[in-house]
Amino acid sequence: MIKMNVKEFWNNYKGAMIGIMIAILILITRLHDLILAIVILVLGAVVGNYVQQNKEEVKTKLKAFIDKM
Repeated sequence: MIKMNVKEFWNNYKGAMIGIMIAILILITRLHDLILAIVILVLGAVVGNYVQQNKEEVKTKLKAFIDKM
C-alpha cells in the first residue's frame, strides 16, 4: 500500500479540495441561483450582440434552418 503524508496529499489534490469547498459554500448559501441568473444574463447579452453584429449571416442561417423543417 502506498503511504502518503498529509503534505504530499495536499500538494497533489489541493485544486480539487479547494473546488469542493467552494462548491459546498455555493450550495449552502444558495448562491447557485444567483450564479445561474448571471450566466443566463451574460449569455443573452453575448447572443444579442452577435445577432446585432451579424444580422445578414444570422438571417440566412435562420432561413436555411426554417426551410429544413
